[in-house]
Amino acid sequence: MNAVNDAKVTPRKKLSPLLRFAFDLGPLVIFFIGYSFADFFVATAAFMVSLFASMAASFILTRHLPVMSIVSGIIVAVFGGLTLFLHDETFFRMKPTIIYALFGVLLVGGLLMGKPLLATILGEAVDLTEEGWKILSLRWALFFFALAGLNEIVRHGFPDYWVQFKVFGATALTVGFAMLQTPLMMKYERKKDETD
Repeated sequence: MNAVNDAKVTPRKKLSPLLRFAFDLGPLVIFFIGYSFADFFVATAAFMVSLFASMAASFILTRHLPVMSIVSGIIVAVFGGLTLFLHDETFFRMKPTIIYALFGVLLVGGLLMGKPLLATILGEAVDLTEEGWKILSLRWALFFFALAGLNEIVRHGFPDYWVQFKVFGATALTVGFAMLQTPLMMKYERKKDETD
C-alpha cells in the first residue's frame, strides 16, 4: 500500500525549458537545412529521423512522452511516409493543418466534457484555477484552428514560401501567442494557500 502511494506522489522527471525547446525546434531546423541544401524529400526524411530521435531522447530522460508528442509522431510517420513513398509533397504540407486542427478539436472536446485537457498537459508546470484553465484552453483551441487555416492559405496561395512559413512563421506565431498568455496565467494562478 505504501509503495503504491509513494509511486503516486513521485513527481515525473521534467526537461529543462531550454532542452525542451531544443527538442521541439531541432527537427524544424534540420528540415530547413535539408530543404536548403538538398530537396523537399531529403528534408522530410531528415525531419522524421530527427523528430523520432528527439522523442526517444526525451523519453530516455523523463521516462514518459506527452500525449501531443505521441499524436504528432503518429501523424508525422503517416504523412511523412506517404510523402516519401508516393514522392508527393502534398501529404507533408497537409500535416500541420491536420495536427493543428486535431489539437483544437481535442481542446474543445475537453472543455465540452468539463475536463480542460490543457490542465493535464501543463498542470505540472502551471497551477491555474478551473476558470483559468477553461479560458486558456479555449484561447489555444482558437489559435490552433487559426493556425490550421493559415497553413492552408499559405499551402495553396503561396506554396513557394510554405517551408519558410512552417519553420519561421508558425514557430514565431506560436511563441508569441504563448507569451501573450502570461497575463492571463498570472491572473488565474492558484495561490499556494488555495485548496482544491
